[in-house]
Amino acid sequence: MSKDLKILCSDFYLELSKDRSQHFRADNREHEKLLKESCTLYVGNLSIYTSEEQIFELFTRCGDIRNVFMGLDKLKKTPCGFCFVEYYNRADAENAIRFLNGTILDDHIIHAEWDVGFREGKQYECCEDFDAGRGDFEKEAQAHD
Repeated sequence: MSKDLKILCSDFYLELSKDRSQHFRADNREHEKLLKESCTLYVGNLSIYTSEEQIFELFTRCGDIRNVFMGLDKLKKTPCGFCFVEYYNRADAENAIRFLNGTILDDHIIHAEWDVGFREGKQYECCEDFDAGRGDFEKEAQAHD
């Protein structure tokens, strides 16, 4: 296969996340294995006004959703611009990354990538510290202005 065809065959949307949660306690191989088996997506750069219902409406276009966990401010318990979408199967999650990453929702370009899976308390992690690698493009752009 020629080099040009290999580029066309690659699906960069499905690449594993480079992010490693500060609370993830495993080596790189274990982390990569969990990402390859995961049916959970991290969705970043959401408007703080985006509702769980809007997430369900958009992401069910790619398959059946098990759960949506909205990212919340730890003290105020208000949305803070990210969520986790958990699908029942990997193929539906892959379709969501392929087709919904870069979609505009509530005037924000959303970012979807693999996550190792939701656990209680994780909905507060990204609100504590800004992490440009997880998709808060507007804050990142403002920081460079």
